[in-house]
Amino acid sequence: MTPESDRYVVRPGRASDAAELARLHASVQLQAVTGGQPHPGIAAWVEDLLDGHPSVVPDDFLVAEDSATGCPVASLVGLRQHWSLAGVRLPVAQVELVGTAPEHRGNRLTERLFAALHQQYAADGVPVQVIEGIPYFYRRLGYDYSLANDGAPTVPIAALLAIEHDRSTHRTVRPATVADADALARIDRRLADGEVLVCPRDAAVWRYEIAGRRPADLARREVAVLVHGGDVGGYLVHSSRLSAAGELIVFAATADRPADWPQAAVAMHRYLAQVGRRYEASMEGSFTAVRPILGPEHPLVRLSPTGVPRRPRGWYVRTGDPADLLARLQPLLRARWQAAGLRWHEPTMTIDMYGRAARLEFTDGRLSGVTGVRGAISPSTEPGTHAAIPPGALLQLALGHRTLPEVLDTWPDCLLRDRRTEDFLTTAFPRVPVQVWPRN
Repeated sequence: MTPESDRYVVRPGRASDAAELARLHASVQLQAVTGGQPHPGIAAWVEDLLDGHPSVVPDDFLVAEDSATGCPVASLVGLRQHWSLAGVRLPVAQVELVGTAPEHRGNRLTERLFAALHQQYAADGVPVQVIEGIPYFYRRLGYDYSLANDGAPTVPIAALLAIEHDRSTHRTVRPATVADADALARIDRRLADGEVLVCPRDAAVWRYEIAGRRPADLARREVAVLVHGGDVGGYLVHSSRLSAAGELIVFAATADRPADWPQAAVAMHRYLAQVGRRYEASMEGSFTAVRPILGPEHPLVRLSPTGVPRRPRGWYVRTGDPADLLARLQPLLRARWQAAGLRWHEPTMTIDMYGRAARLEFTDGRLSGVTGVRGAISPSTEPGTHAAIPPGALLQLALGHRTLPEVLDTWPDCLLRDRRTEDFLTTAFPRVPVQVWPRN
């Protein structure tokens, strides 16, 4: 990469950076938790990311190096993965470990790192980037809250007591082993074909999640499997320790068949109560509650004991080219319109994103292609424009975070030419349940 004109050079990471990057991030991440001391869980996570992680190679790190010393002083990493949106495979990069040494802050190193990251993903064809982090900050870098995350009630331990002794199900939950990886991968393949947004794992990734991380890795999770008659019929992913508030965190839960959920939920909650008590007995502190990082409509949550409501959080999401994202979703859009019996009456439909536009092409009323074109100077008055949708709103529609009526209520500059266009786009962009456990 091209050196900046000042003292810093932005470059790809190298395997030889492992020790310095582990030290850098351990000293700047989660310092409120450690009282200013290096965080060992962060250090172990960085070491794992640079030592065989299935979603990362060393040059997925970007490093700002002080040319005077040759030392990394700021860094981030993009974890490449594929998510499935209602059966359509989407390349996604999850951005993590954004950090700058205190003495080098104020030099716009974060902006430089993100600019280099976005340039690389544009060249590599990675259309979606996601990140959790500081409220509002990443909006400045082109991100928007476009995916729901969390929002399920926290279940106090007292509410689990009845389930803990419930023996009405023959299903059980046990810790997963690497021998379960193929079964878990099969479950994820079926889940990815459903009407949800998920991050499916193949067998190799499941083996890594079960047994590949360092014990101290902050991102390490415990995987358990739902068993009936010796067969694996689902999984449960939870934290490897209690939180500071005594909560056992649930990151993912899946039953292979929807009809299994009533009994699966009993078995999973019973298992979580047992795990929480075991953690408590290991002197980690008092077990107070189960906290699912799941949406309120997740089956495990709907079948959960009454809990304390929580406000949903969100992931920041970015796409460099909304037209390209629509092109990737072409099979899904075509299938939704076909299922609704809708045929477009013109050869094209133009969706303008105030600078960039997508031209949707139709053959015999069915979607046959999506092309990115230059947007109109004034989309609201351009006769060839069927819809003018701000890029952030289009991203939320495309990922199923909001429906078209919700977008129309929120964005006054979302404009539609006529009722037929509104009907087509309402059908194209329904709300999609989010069941993503990202590969961090």
